Amino acid sequence: MKKRYAFLWRCLFYVTGVICMAVGLTLNTKTQLGVGSVASIAYAGSLVWGLDYGRLTFVVYMVAILLQLLLKKENRHWRICLQLPFSAVFSALLTVFGKYIRISPDTVWQRLFVLFAAIGFTALGLLLMVDMKLIANPADALADTVGSLLRRDVGFGKNVIDAISVMLSCAIGLAVAGKVVGIGLGTIVTMLLTGRMVSFFRSHLEQKIQALAGISTS
Repeated sequence: MKKRYAFLWRCLFYVTGVICMAVGLTLNTKTQLGVGSVASIAYAGSLVWGLDYGRLTFVVYMVAILLQLLLKKENRHWRICLQLPFSAVFSALLTVFGKYIRISPDTVWQRLFVLFAAIGFTALGLLLMVDMKLIANPADALADTVGSLLRRDVGFGKNVIDAISVMLSCAIGLAVAGKVVGIGLGTIVTMLLTGRMVSFFRSHLEQKIQALAGISTS
């Protein structure tokens, strides 16, 4: 019975993490300050090539899955392959949330408020999904992999992936449109703060939620 309740907690935390992540990424697109770091690759591509943002997000996630398989080497796990169908579902979820979350902040302060809310939701979603050790968002799983390879936590890995994503987005815009697109103050703030926010949530919540979910913290 105890294991059953632990599994229910695990599923609840995971689903909450997925929703938080989708809400956070969607809110980021509403700020008009530039989208989140990883999302900026697909967003920049959608602007310069006129392609669907959700579909390009799926392509970015496939690349993240391939990089995990390359970086993990002997530590590869079959669960990584489950990130592919997850990516399809999550990309569709982003499309739905983008349609129904209808907010248009007008002032700078409103946009900044939405931005910090987006960062908080994204960071919490990342932590919940990674900590439940089920099927992670490919970009976040890649951040966790990079953090482990660098002997640091997932928050630091997130900082590294965010920085690389912003550079790639700038390169796409400059190469195709001759200017940087989709990158703004919000992108830079997200790149700098999301990883630190993940580390904050991790220090305050990780042991508690993993204990409820019956996951060893050793």
